Amino acid sequence: MNFWSSPYQHLTLLLPLPLPLLLPLLLPLWLSPPQQVEAHPQCLDYKPPFQPLEPLVFCKEYAKFGCCDLDRDNQISRQFYQIMEYFDHSGFMVCGKYIRNILCQECSPYAAHLYDAEDANTPMRELPGLCRGYCNDYWQQCRYSLSLLTNNNITETIEENQEKFCDYLELKDPEYCYPNVLSSDELNANLGNVQADRKGCLQLCLEEVANGLRNPVAMIHADDGSHRFFVAEQLGYVWVYLANGSRIDRPFLNLTRAVLTSPWAGDERGFLCMALHPRFSEVKKAYVYYSVSVKRQERIRISEFTLSDTDMNMLDHSSERTLLEVVEPASNHNGGQLLFGLDGYLYIFIGDGGRAGDPFGLFGNSQNKSTLLGKVLRVDVNNNEDSVPYAIPPDNPFISEKDARPEVYAYGVRNMWRCSIDRGDPITAEGRGRMFCGDVGQNKFEEVDLIEKGGNYGWRAKEGFSCYDNKLCLNSSLDDVLPIFAYPHKLGKSVTGGYIYRGCEMPNLNGLYIFGDFMSGRLMSLKEDPETGSWNYTEICMGKDKTCRFPKLINSYYKYIISFGEDEAGELYFLATGVPSASARAGVVYKIVDPSRRAPPGKCSKKPSPVQIKGKLIHFHPKAEFVINKKPTTTAPPKTKPTTKPGLTINQTKARTTRKPPASTTRTPKPTPTQKPRVSNQKPQIPKPKPTFRPATTNPAVLRRLQTPAVTTVHPHLDRTTTARPGYVTTLRTRHTTRPPTTPRRPIIPTPNPYRFSTNRPVTTPRPQVFWTTASKPTSKVQQPNFTIPKSEDKPPEGAAGKSDQPGGSSYKRGRGKGRKRGKGGRRRSRAGQVRLVSADNRSYHGRVEIFLKGEWGTVCDDLFNLKAAVVVCRQLGFPFAVRVAKRAEMGQGASGLSILLDDVECEGSERTLLDCKRAKIGKHNCGHDEDVGVVCGYEEGDVE
Repeated sequence: MNFWSSPYQHLTLLLPLPLPLLLPLLLPLWLSPPQQVEAHPQCLDYKPPFQPLEPLVFCKEYAKFGCCDLDRDNQISRQFYQIMEYFDHSGFMVCGKYIRNILCQECSPYAAHLYDAEDANTPMRELPGLCRGYCNDYWQQCRYSLSLLTNNNITETIEENQEKFCDYLELKDPEYCYPNVLSSDELNANLGNVQADRKGCLQLCLEEVANGLRNPVAMIHADDGSHRFFVAEQLGYVWVYLANGSRIDRPFLNLTRAVLTSPWAGDERGFLCMALHPRFSEVKKAYVYYSVSVKRQERIRISEFTLSDTDMNMLDHSSERTLLEVVEPASNHNGGQLLFGLDGYLYIFIGDGGRAGDPFGLFGNSQNKSTLLGKVLRVDVNNNEDSVPYAIPPDNPFISEKDARPEVYAYGVRNMWRCSIDRGDPITAEGRGRMFCGDVGQNKFEEVDLIEKGGNYGWRAKEGFSCYDNKLCLNSSLDDVLPIFAYPHKLGKSVTGGYIYRGCEMPNLNGLYIFGDFMSGRLMSLKEDPETGSWNYTEICMGKDKTCRFPKLINSYYKYIISFGEDEAGELYFLATGVPSASARAGVVYKIVDPSRRAPPGKCSKKPSPVQIKGKLIHFHPKAEFVINKKPTTTAPPKTKPTTKPGLTINQTKARTTRKPPASTTRTPKPTPTQKPRVSNQKPQIPKPKPTFRPATTNPAVLRRLQTPAVTTVHPHLDRTTTARPGYVTTLRTRHTTRPPTTPRRPIIPTPNPYRFSTNRPVTTPRPQVFWTTASKPTSKVQQPNFTIPKSEDKPPEGAAGKSDQPGGSSYKRGRGKGRKRGKGGRRRSRAGQVRLVSADNRSYHGRVEIFLKGEWGTVCDDLFNLKAAVVVCRQLGFPFAVRVAKRAEMGQGASGLSILLDDVECEGSERTLLDCKRAKIGKHNCGHDEDVGVVCGYEEGDVE
């Protein structure tokens, strides 16, 4: 693919046509730019759509690509048939199709647009947005079924008014409303493929995973199940990052006193690379590549270190053993790559010695096999404890050639900067073991090479595909290996080799070789054509704001791309800096993310093995501004402070201006003059007596209203309780008692109409038996849950109604009410291990976790606290399920006078209290209140993430 190609370059082919025939073809090109839909597919969990592992049964139209897996499809199916129980056969036939279509929009790849949920900082709609014509038909035939689909009590006030009804349900964007979204060829043509801009540039996004680094030159992993990774700085530090993103405060290696480098921008000397033994968990050895000065002579040193006996996250600095030293004639072209091949041998990539044009000797260092400069070396470092530092593999290509160094594996390289081993296709293993390298060019071209045994890569005779030294280039004995790709200096002047993506999370990128350029900051990709063996080039650019509007994602990065890396799971990263100096803390590690498609939920789960830590963890705080938090602006955005919680931005303006925000429960939006409601004149073909159906009623139920304040942060649960909205939320009482109803939602009017429905609305999945009481006005910062979940044989105690220990509450609340001591005034004393959730909005189901120990309330640190520990908290409070864990004080920090009582809590999920879990000693911690943990609890199994 030619990057500079345009739709106009082939106009010369049209010139022989007569002018009358030519003008209709040319006018569309001249008068209007190519049309492109900018919005991107997104699900209600603020992630890209996926292809389910198993085909869907109910919402079959989204079986190939969408936002539901089979479990969610089954939940929607159960919800549908529970609603349909309230209809007779005629009502089922007429209304079933509308209810099914509305429910299944949760599975649409455009669910976020239909539910107005592209922005995680604003509330989403309770129901998907419908097109006006479809809404009119729905109102004509089944308007009374709306109350079965939503918890919003505004529905009963608009059922009789077609205009208000459709104002509430309509999505003003005609492209994305249902069912128009299904018929748009523009939207669905390349659905699920990597989004490309008008020039064909692939739009990807990034996630910041580490920052504050000084020229990060390498990122590797241990491949030991811990999923930790190591980042090396040019100064000589190597840091350990855990799977949760935190960094250990003590370096894995500190060679700053030995490493030769400087703060000069562009200095190529320093600590350049590290490789861990492929059996690191057993052999426990690491190999490093760095610049040193020995008697004022600059050298490259390859050394071996052994892991410390007392700390698995630190090398024994006294164990250094020098394997190889090579004198450097100049301070540049130091090479700097170490890696182990699948054969278990160590590969070393050394530059040509520096200066311009490899001027050393008759043919230069690179073509001279008697020197190690300008070579790829291969050595055996196994079983070297009692012998020479390394052995020569018996199949090295030049082992028997006179005057050739036996270490040489390939030659003719200039300054290879960053090489990688292909893991191979995850299914077919095709490509496994291939070695890719970026070789920095001289004056005109940068190249990417596939390393072959005994290969001559042409330098200094050739630069890329072109001749550099004409005399050498015309030498008939030069049987050189051509690069798979070379690009001119108008695209970049210093290639940084990358990786073939073989991870799990982004199936679209499988087989794509992603690399970059240090000088231009350009990200690029190559894709192999399996039929021809050629590699096709496509540039990578950052997705526009709408493309990258996902939590934690950004669409900008620092220009100077230093290196690439992959984690233990095969996900791809690159390391860049804003200031190319070894003394500037401007280095960042970015994870590459495809926003158009993800792997199915659960497919890429990883369970890091435990890591024993000595020292303190430094939690990661991103500095870049998330795309989801950016406000629309026509000028350059101002610099902001680091944002760590995208969901906590309150004053948020939505980027998409073509659609109005969803209607609230207190105000119904009016249509604009250009958007008058269209009333259908078509008479519905349905049985008498009425064209609109009401579900048949059997037993009226009692609904209680639980007043909840408006919130600006919404956590998406793919279930009935998806959104939080202002006003009142009504919840089903699932157990009937002999007590008369106190506050029914509306009176039940006897009617001969067989389709009249009761207010006993079904829920998505069967709920536990919950007894609700009228919510009282909170009297403190903590609102305890005013319900209990009894066993099947339990009955509410007699006289429960009206008896209260707190104003407006019931005495039959969480727990049995037995065995608790009462203090003065009849108040119950808190017991050791009792927990509560504290939140600014006084909600009982989410908040900061506080525990009562030794006569005081205190907080819990988020270190090691996971969903199993959250289950212990939620069940202790009476909730059957835990939805998620909130880290880094997302639910708020404890007051300065509040103690941190628990740390390092690890639970199995079956413990009675957190005190029964594995944990640190009470009061012992290494945390601050910025690490207070929070928990979100739920009522239904479908809510669990």
